[in-house]
Amino acid sequence: MKAVVYRGERDLAVENVPDARIENPLDAVVRITTTNICGSDLHMYEGRAGVEEGKVLGHENMGVVEEVGDGVQHVRVGDRVSVPFNIGCGTCRSCNEGWTSFCERTNPIEGMQGAAYGYANMGPYAGGQAEYLRVPYADFNLLQLPPGEEHENDFTMLSDIFPTGWHGVELSRFEPGDSVAVFGAGPVGLLAAHSARIRGAGEVFVVDQHADRLELARQIDTTPIDFSDGDPVQQILDARGGAPVDRGVEAVGWQAHDPSGQEHPELVLDNLVSVVKAHGGLGVVGVYVPQDPGAPDEQAADGRVGFDYGTFFTKGQHMGTGQAPVKRYNRQLRDLILAGVATPHFLVSHELSLEDAVEGYAQFDERREGWTKVLLRPDGGVAAA
Repeated sequence: MKAVVYRGERDLAVENVPDARIENPLDAVVRITTTNICGSDLHMYEGRAGVEEGKVLGHENMGVVEEVGDGVQHVRVGDRVSVPFNIGCGTCRSCNEGWTSFCERTNPIEGMQGAAYGYANMGPYAGGQAEYLRVPYADFNLLQLPPGEEHENDFTMLSDIFPTGWHGVELSRFEPGDSVAVFGAGPVGLLAAHSARIRGAGEVFVVDQHADRLELARQIDTTPIDFSDGDPVQQILDARGGAPVDRGVEAVGWQAHDPSGQEHPELVLDNLVSVVKAHGGLGVVGVYVPQDPGAPDEQAADGRVGFDYGTFFTKGQHMGTGQAPVKRYNRQLRDLILAGVATPHFLVSHELSLEDAVEGYAQFDERREGWTKVLLRPDGGVAAA
């Protein structure tokens, strides 16, 4: 089968690799209809996440079940499904408590909890930027979708970025009527803002410096803040007559940078501590890593980020962090899409064939104007939104 394979820093290839196959009675094989390029894929693409050469990438996947193992009882061949990026066993303590993002059995790497498709340090699993994908524990992990092609560009967000954006708002301990500042207008940040609006936020600010992303923020009824125009904290405070916001969402991660492009891993955390009220909440879903060989200093290279903890403590703020447990949210978000309440397809800028994935990565990595969300179609088709 054809797949997107990591060959080195900014070096990908679409190659023939061994077909995905049933390896365990609880497996299914899914024929991929849509797989997305995620912002977190760029950490690996840029050589910043330690992924091994030869890895098939891709953790935002959906498709149609092609084959099931003998032990699969509920998923059927022909089912249209969303594949959560978390791979959960369904029986460990973490999975039973709803934290599939920290499954205790699926990642054989010592000291690591949680597994995912096609990602560094998240287990031996091939990704879904390919024609087919093996899904372990299929009955537990797969979310069934209505048959056909309707809402394809919405449902493809259910594997990761829509639940992750929702999770960022949830981690902040959001309540209806709260004001929210989202830092980062990439796909996760925009869907965090969309989630906050769906959940009844009184006011939402979205901070970035890219005009195309800020325009999307405006289109979903949020207030865009361009940090290249000046201190984003002061801009938000000025817009609110000096009042801080109730909640903040970090959707940037450790590669945060200033308007000149210089990296400051602590930058967004410091801004959130400043702009969120005393006893307010921060939800951190931007990626931070234990090791980064390309970090700007030795501390950051070891995963140590020196943010303004003194003010964070003094203000009595709280912080929630970590990867989203997709299964906690994806059924409800699917149903919000079907009800017309959620429309995450607004992000989509490009729909490419799998053969064009290398170009898609390059354009997305360079933050080219208008490249806000890239979908890949292994069959070369363009599905109904």
